[in-house]
Amino acid sequence: MFTPRLMPALSLMLLALFATVSAQADDATPLRSPEWAQPVGDQFNLHQMTPTLYRSALPDSRALPVLQQLKIGTVINFLPESDAPWLDASDIKQVQLTYRTNHVDDSDVLAALRAIQQAEANGSVLMHCKHGSDRTGLMAAMYRVVVQGWSKEDALNEMTLGGFGSSNGFKDGVRYMMKADVGKLRTALLNGECSTSAFALCSMKSWVNTTGTGSELNVSGP
Repeated sequence: MFTPRLMPALSLMLLALFATVSAQADDATPLRSPEWAQPVGDQFNLHQMTPTLYRSALPDSRALPVLQQLKIGTVINFLPESDAPWLDASDIKQVQLTYRTNHVDDSDVLAALRAIQQAEANGSVLMHCKHGSDRTGLMAAMYRVVVQGWSKEDALNEMTLGGFGSSNGFKDGVRYMMKADVGKLRTALLNGECSTSAFALCSMKSWVNTTGTGSELNVSGP
């Protein structure tokens, strides 16, 4: 359980992590793990995480031939802007899951991981944000720990040192990951739950829809 008593230790861990990142970033020839996502070409910050999962910066219509060659069936977009202007000309499915790293919640992570798993049943998947480093980096790291069973340390090393670009959002992603309860996330994902908390807004809405008591509770919101 995450308690205030753990804050000093958490702060030290964060400082140690950023010290390591800075030290390795200064190295002219940093070692890159072969387990990390591997570059595909030299455009759009495109990398392959697994045989069916890719990550990138914001693509455009020039990326379509590459995505079709990779047999991408679904593109998951973490930006508030739609992919329709460049993707509508193809038969690739679009999923939009807008979020910000400084306001990320377990429900955001579960929505992304579930979307990836569902989409992988119909072909390869590409997830992206604007630069392919912070929002995409955090969801890639959470996929590593929740779905693939990586340690937080290994996933954070890939996120910050994997060559996907630098970002001020890294500190927000690191902060979220350090306190995330991986066991609860994994259980919620397996059980089809929208959050790790029964009191989360999405959980309350689900309960209201199931019981039909929405008018009594006056639950509102999108």
